[in-house]
This record gives sequence, C-alpha cells and structure tokens, in this order.
Amino acid sequence: MLIYYRELVHDLAQRFSDFAKSFDTGAPLYSRIAARVANEPAVLELMSVAPIAQRIPVLLFASAHHLLLDERDHELAQHYPNIARTPPTGDAADLFVRFVLERADAMKELLANRSTQTNEIGRCNWFLFPFAMLDAEVGPLAQVDVGSSAGLNQLFPKLAFDLTPGGLIGEDDGITITCDITGTPPVVTNRPQVIWSMGLDAKPIDVRNDTEVRWLEACVWPDQVERFDRLQRAVSLARRSNIVVEHGDAVDDVAQAIERATQHGHPVVTTSWVLNYLPAERRIAFVEELDRVGSEGDLSWIIAESPYETPDLPGHRGSDELITVITLVTWRAGQRKVQRLATTHPHGHWIHWGN
Repeated sequence: MLIYYRELVHDLAQRFSDFAKSFDTGAPLYSRIAARVANEPAVLELMSVAPIAQRIPVLLFASAHHLLLDERDHELAQHYPNIARTPPTGDAADLFVRFVLERADAMKELLANRSTQTNEIGRCNWFLFPFAMLDAEVGPLAQVDVGSSAGLNQLFPKLAFDLTPGGLIGEDDGITITCDITGTPPVVTNRPQVIWSMGLDAKPIDVRNDTEVRWLEACVWPDQVERFDRLQRAVSLARRSNIVVEHGDAVDDVAQAIERATQHGHPVVTTSWVLNYLPAERRIAFVEELDRVGSEGDLSWIIAESPYETPDLPGHRGSDELITVITLVTWRAGQRKVQRLATTHPHGHWIHWGN
C-alpha cells in the first residue's frame, strides 16, 4: 500500500508540474497553485479517492472552486478574479493548500463523486459550419449531444454567432458568441435548422438545481472571467428553454436516442471533448455502435476531440495532435465517409478551416 501511494503521489506531482508549465500564460492563478501542489504530498493524496480517469489537476481545482463559491469572503477567494470582492492579500498557493487540507472531508466527497464537466457555450462555434453543410444536404437536423452535461450545446438555435471575418449569423436570445475564422470555410449566411435536440450524459446536470449549477461554474477557470459570466447567462437561458438531458450511457443508449431523433429530422450525433473520458475499449465500442446504426439508416456525427486523447476515433488514427480537431463522419446508404474539417481552440475562440 505504501508503494502504491508513493507511485500515486509521484504521478500526480508530475501532472501538476506539467500543468503549471503548460498554463503559466493562459491560467496564471492555477499555474502558480499547481506548481505548489506538485510539492505537497498531503494535497496530492486527497486525490486517491478519485476515479483513475479523473485524477487530474482540474478536478482538484474544480472541487476547491466549488467550495470557495460558497465561501466568497474567504481570503483565498480574493485571489479568484471571477469572485473577488476586495484586493487580494497573502500568497494564493499557500492559501489554497491550507484551504483544501482544512476541508479534507468535503474535498474527498467531491473528488470521489464528481467529474470535470466543462459545458462551454463557446463550443457551439464548432457546430456552425458542419450543421450548415448538413442542413444544405439533408434539411432540418435533430441533434443528439453525447456527454451533454447541462445541455448548453442544445442552445445552438437560440445563439447568434459573430464571425471574423463573416459578420453576424442569426438573432440571439441574449447571447452572442464570437469566433475568429481562418482558412476557407463554407459560406454560412443563415443559422442552420436544428429543430430538435436532446442530451445524453452519465451524470447530467440540472440547470434548475443551484448546487449542480455551482459545480458547472466551478469547472470554469477563475482567470477567465468572461467565460464565467457567459456561463451564468447561458444557464439563465437554458432555464427558460426546453432543454432535455437524460441520464444514459454513451454506448448503450445512443442508438435509442438516435431513433428518437430520426422522428424529427436528420439525426446528428455531436461529441465535444467528452470521449477522452471513456476508456479506449468503450470509445471503440461507441464507434462500432454508430457504424451499426449508420448501416441501417442515414446518420451524421460531428466530432470535436483531440487526436492525442482519442486516437481510436475516425480521422484520428495515426495522429498524436494535442489540438482539437473537428471531423464530420457521415453514413449514407450504409457507406461511411470521414472528413477532417478544421482545427480549433479548445473553447471555440477560433477555428482554422482546413488541414
């Protein structure tokens, strides 16, 4: 057992050290904290209760953030730009270590039972062009969003898209998301018709439940204040909308969801930074299930995942790219076609169309 914990701490220390180096510019607060946590075995050992696939720095950070959102007057909170009320005092890394160790039981409860669920509304940018391509080909679309979390990707028909270049697409219902475009994408002049949608998630988040929403907020990095504010507006919009997210397994329940979608329009499965959380054998089983369904009726699948994290997906084999790649897979008359469309920022800030 002692050897196990030594190996666990050593592995986690390396992960936090790597995180600190990778995000010193994009997430300076978490970078500083990660560098300190890498040398704090007592903090790293808290993560032993987390499922193996979730023993990652962002789960520890989200768990602490979740508690901190309920303790906004704590000294540590003043170092979090999204919730700070007064100028910060003290060292953020010191305060973080003390904060989580003093709340070890609450932290373990979150680490054991939660998983990272970044439901970033900006990722709807990834679907705009593929949806437009499919709309032009087959008409109105019915979306099955796998790994849907709180279902915010289903707000697509209510969003406006401000493209540079390209201008404004659609009328918004309170949220316009921006995106810088390079390369030569298809011309989009109108928002594609997504007339029906549902989400499927192993641990769906109910947008009407304040505690669940707080976890969603906790998964946003505190340096990214604009994302945090936009998430809150997206949750408000989702509460006013008919968002459907059902509990289900990506492999076992996707066929039934697709069958329901087919009753409303052309079925389109969307996955965005979710299949990396499945074991390799389950990812392969997911692809095989879509192949089976696609052999029986027309189907489309928009993939927005990292080839490095998901090397067994269509279009990813032989690639070790860390970047997010948008791929369109279609089944027509039983024949599968795979098209690599674009690379993109992990939160949808920009898209480069083409290889």
